[in-house]
Amino acid sequence: MKNELIKWLAQSIFGLLLTGAGLSISIEAGLQKLQGLPWFWLGTFGLIIFQAGLCVLVDSLVAKMRVRKIL
Repeated sequence: MKNELIKWLAQSIFGLLLTGAGLSISIEAGLQKLQGLPWFWLGTFGLIIFQAGLCVLVDSLVAKMRVRKIL
């Protein structure tokens, strides 16, 4: 039980960090595009990080529901 709670907490924090980092990178790519600098690969990387963060965050919610015996 305690290991499941620690897993949920770690996943939720990591998911939020990845989501925020992905958004920041994508915004930076948008700013580079406005300045006429190369932006495509940075934007693609930012979107990959953002979506990975969402996947980890959703998985943490599933883990939390299993701890509470909802699923």
